[in-house]
Amino acid sequence: MKQVRPKKNLGQHFLTDLNVAKAIADTVDACPEIPVLEVGPGMGVLTQYLTQKERPVKVVEIDRESVEYLNEAYPMLRDNILGEDFLRMDLSKIFEGRQFVLTGNYPYDISSQIFFKMLDNRDLIPCCTGMIQREVALRMASQPGNKQYGILSVLIQAWYDVEYLFTVDEHVFNPPPKVKSAVIRMTRNSVEKLGCDEALFKRVVKTVFNQRRKMLRVSLRQIFGGLDSKDSFFANEIMTKRPEQLTIEQFVDLTNLVDSKMKTLDKKDSEGEE
Repeated sequence: MKQVRPKKNLGQHFLTDLNVAKAIADTVDACPEIPVLEVGPGMGVLTQYLTQKERPVKVVEIDRESVEYLNEAYPMLRDNILGEDFLRMDLSKIFEGRQFVLTGNYPYDISSQIFFKMLDNRDLIPCCTGMIQREVALRMASQPGNKQYGILSVLIQAWYDVEYLFTVDEHVFNPPPKVKSAVIRMTRNSVEKLGCDEALFKRVVKTVFNQRRKMLRVSLRQIFGGLDSKDSFFANEIMTKRPEQLTIEQFVDLTNLVDSKMKTLDKKDSEGEE
């Protein structure tokens, strides 16, 4: 059987260590019984262990050469090999609206996009596991006050509990990446509603972390444009903090402060036009 050639443009680094592959596959056991969707199976090093678990498994692979290989190597999966782009898929149709575990050896260059899609489909994905670049995994699992704490940390931890499981060295891949990898698991927490405007929450988080070294009273001016820096809004005690100091709950409170101020300004503008 012809081996698949790793393609640089797809960020392919094929895992070659079977012990590591089995350990990654076993991370899905934290969410038993529900189906599994593997992203980017390549030549099926994880797939072979996932299919041993007594539950439905589907794989999605954008690389045509890999799809051909998988069809030949895993004939029992033939109807469940999806030759598509995960980022463009309607996830509600994969298991007919059922919840599923998302897993994979994720391409480094699109791992953040994969997790943002997970967040958009969080009601479908109670558990997400897999391998990513170690630096990204550290950011996702980081707590307030840590230099790795950032946009990914806040947006993911608002909805998921994140576990950094173990580190994977470069030499167990073909070709070896230039960085270390890490295996993570994210499990949906009990939060159903954040208690604020969720779109604004994302905007606030991204805005302040884009100037992470500055106090909130400086970075938030981007949202309000010409608002005077001496306005009482900026006198709030939280405005002297930097974004990495805020917990998820404090980001929710900050979003509500911003929301309230925006509505006050909108009201003044509409009254001025009358």
